[in-house]
Amino acid sequence: MPYAKNEAARPDTPAAGSHQAPSSDPSIGELVGEISEDLTQLVREEIELAKAEVKEEAAKAGKAGGMLAGSGYTMHLVVLFGSLAAVFGFAHVVDIAWAALIVTAIWLIVGAILFVTGRSRLRAVRVKPERTAETLKEDAKWVRNPTS
Repeated sequence: MPYAKNEAARPDTPAAGSHQAPSSDPSIGELVGEISEDLTQLVREEIELAKAEVKEEAAKAGKAGGMLAGSGYTMHLVVLFGSLAAVFGFAHVVDIAWAALIVTAIWLIVGAILFVTGRSRLRAVRVKPERTAETLKEDAKWVRNPTS
């Protein structure tokens, strides 16, 4: 049995009847530790990705906000020069002072209508989240009496 002698002579082969695990297999604690480290690294990478995405989207939103502000300023100039044109147009019919007063009165009426409409809509806004408050009350009742 030369084959059996060679098996017994190898130092990495366990002896007959021995049931010990090879030392290269990691323990359960080591595996759990590695999984924990991997999950921690994964969460960190996901957080970094989320930060990068938020930063990118914030930059887009900032640029869009700047464009909207520019648009608002431009529209303000359109209204201003349109009003001046209306004043000069009315000046051909009435005195320029009356023309300016008429255009101002028109803008006063528009502003008043916008104010009244905005105020009524603002009064309709509920600051308190009614549905959430109701569900919280129901949850509190259930916690006190879970069987009823």
